[in-house]
Amino acid sequence: MQTRRLGNSDMHVTPIGFGAWAIGGGGWAFAWGAQDDAESIATIREALDLGINWIDTAAVYGLGHSEEVVAKALEGVTKRPYVFTKCGRVWDENGQIGKRLKAASIRAECEASLKRLKVDVIDLYQIHWPEPDEDIEEGWQEVQKLKAEGKIRWAGVSNFSAEQMARVAKFGPITSLQPPYSLIRREVEDSILPYCQANNIGTIVYSPMASGLLTGAMTRERIAALPADDWRKEKNANYREPLLTRNLNLVELLGQIGARHGKKPGEVAIAWTLRHPAVTAAIVGARRPGQLKELLGAAEWRLTPAEVDEIDTFLKANAG
Repeated sequence: MQTRRLGNSDMHVTPIGFGAWAIGGGGWAFAWGAQDDAESIATIREALDLGINWIDTAAVYGLGHSEEVVAKALEGVTKRPYVFTKCGRVWDENGQIGKRLKAASIRAECEASLKRLKVDVIDLYQIHWPEPDEDIEEGWQEVQKLKAEGKIRWAGVSNFSAEQMARVAKFGPITSLQPPYSLIRREVEDSILPYCQANNIGTIVYSPMASGLLTGAMTRERIAALPADDWRKEKNANYREPLLTRNLNLVELLGQIGARHGKKPGEVAIAWTLRHPAVTAAIVGARRPGQLKELLGAAEWRLTPAEVDEIDTFLKANAG
């Protein structure tokens, strides 16, 4: 796989990275349902065998569990991938998640992530959410201190607006932004992606397949049968009417376009995000071996301008 330089860093990343949100397992506020750790480990190792060279996780995924699973998967791996994680979300003994960007909290979270990941340095450390907004400058300054001390190699942000990035950039360069971006979530095109392009900030997009909805594997029946602790069931409007019908029709169109090239709907959805010149790479989650292999074609294949227009025409006619 070709690699691309991530912003102002010395890291050259593959166009697709492994997303470790779902492997955090069940039993927390944004879980994807129960998950078998052995399957997660096998899936991560398959990702590395396929040539993927970075893993994106976060402390809050599974309330620390995702980071622990990533560490287990990388035991004995000689050609280690880059490991990215995040701070700014904390939880108590009851699993209640809080938003915190105070300096002392950022430092404690970093130390905890280093232990769970079993590493001496984190390749990319990202502020997960700009919340509370009034503390983003304090949080970012502490992240810069962690970088100066060698606990992290590069510093990034996630879910920030262009205005918020401009506020913190005064205290140290931003290597990357991680925003949501997909065919059905395009808000970042207006000001956020142009800001990243203008300021040499790498962009690694999450949910390019809209949390699994654009894979081609989701049907009304499968959505209805999602486990009760799958966050998409209650917290994702795209999985409910009036948007669901539009989204499933979009998947049908992606299937038709993909069929012309021997690609799956999910590959079309990922390739669509990678077509944007500001996008460095896309995070693709997987929960069992075989899933990533079916999506890897998106890393290098590109839609034609006519196919991009075809999708745009559909979206304009079916604006939700």
